[in-house]
Amino acid sequence: MSAAELAASLAQAQDAKADIELLRNALAVESVTGNETPFARFLEDRLQEIGLDTGRGEFIEGRENVWGAGPSGGGSGSSLMIVGHSDVVHTRGWKEHWQDDPRSDPFAGVERDGAIWGRGASDLKGGICAAVAALRLLRKAGHELAGGITLAFVGDEESGEPGTGVSAGAKDLVRRIESGQIARPDFAVYVEPTGLDVCTAQIGFFIADVTVAGRTAYFGTPQHGVDALKATHELLSRIWAHEADLADGPSHDLLGASSILATGIEGGGFIAVPGECRLSLIRKLRPGEDMDEAVAGFETALALADLADGISVSIDYPAGRDHDLGGTPVEISRDTPAARLLQACIRQTRPDAGRIGGAPYWSELPFLVNEIGCPAVYCAPGDIAVAHTFEERIRIDEYLAAVRAYALFAARFCGLTESHLSQT
Repeated sequence: MSAAELAASLAQAQDAKADIELLRNALAVESVTGNETPFARFLEDRLQEIGLDTGRGEFIEGRENVWGAGPSGGGSGSSLMIVGHSDVVHTRGWKEHWQDDPRSDPFAGVERDGAIWGRGASDLKGGICAAVAALRLLRKAGHELAGGITLAFVGDEESGEPGTGVSAGAKDLVRRIESGQIARPDFAVYVEPTGLDVCTAQIGFFIADVTVAGRTAYFGTPQHGVDALKATHELLSRIWAHEADLADGPSHDLLGASSILATGIEGGGFIAVPGECRLSLIRKLRPGEDMDEAVAGFETALALADLADGISVSIDYPAGRDHDLGGTPVEISRDTPAARLLQACIRQTRPDAGRIGGAPYWSELPFLVNEIGCPAVYCAPGDIAVAHTFEERIRIDEYLAAVRAYALFAARFCGLTESHLSQT
């Protein structure tokens, strides 16, 4: 069977109504970070329904990952893993934003204007459901994979809830792969939204929380105080100079130059000399940058020794992921054969997508590429621009195309028992 014939058979066999129902049912299971287990149990049932051997395990007490492995057809095909995070960000303010609109329920999966609306629709239950539906589609069309396939869904990817968001689920997945409990794949697709483009690179980041301490004093006698806000102004000037240096520095052709952004400032509040000020920043790292060197460059730019007498500064890096200080950037060759094959499969199902690109966000690809040595990309339906917003939605036509594209890619990458397809 040729690739074109296989694509045609998948299109004919697809049950769009069932695929949409799967997504809407997934959105109905609230899984804000910290409450991933109900969705993990929902996914376990869906994975069993399509014939996968499933497993569940706690990555933190009371919070579970879930995975399912397809029985190999005994052929010589390659092994594929599809990964996604099961948690979504909070919905505070959603109901108030939509008021009497049917979309006021963030978990209702309302269909409107050719899209399904709801928290997690784009980030990233659309990708998870497309992967599950793809294996169901292969089964319905009578195709059996020759190689191995694993779907693995992990919690704790999102930030925003106290005491969470350190990729505890991804770290647990790595441990289970390294121990042999879960098969090590030859290639992986992480289903963060890309509009069905293929992202072979992603940025890195670190967050810095800076506390500037001086000495407060009554406003009428400011000479007795040390102004923390004035010192913070000086630090901001140095940070913005550092930002300009980064902008003029090396640039990545897919992701641009490195950058640093002040995201929040808080201080004072009394009718007095501000005795403390707190400043938050996020630093973008382009692929190829070293985390420790980037942090050292940031701290050098602050020139803390040159601040006014009586000022002390402490810096906290609260967002350790695959690195203690943050999340590292990552890149694989954009000519990796599996990435190019995925691109071809997408273009066969959705000709306006499938561009090779870079992800302007950080997610958990480094755990796959760096920790277990598996080449991996981001590729999924959905628009990252609406993730985490009240406008979160996924286009139905794009979601259904993703189901067919994933099925076609799994068949061509893993091979089929009845007719092994070339990966070229």
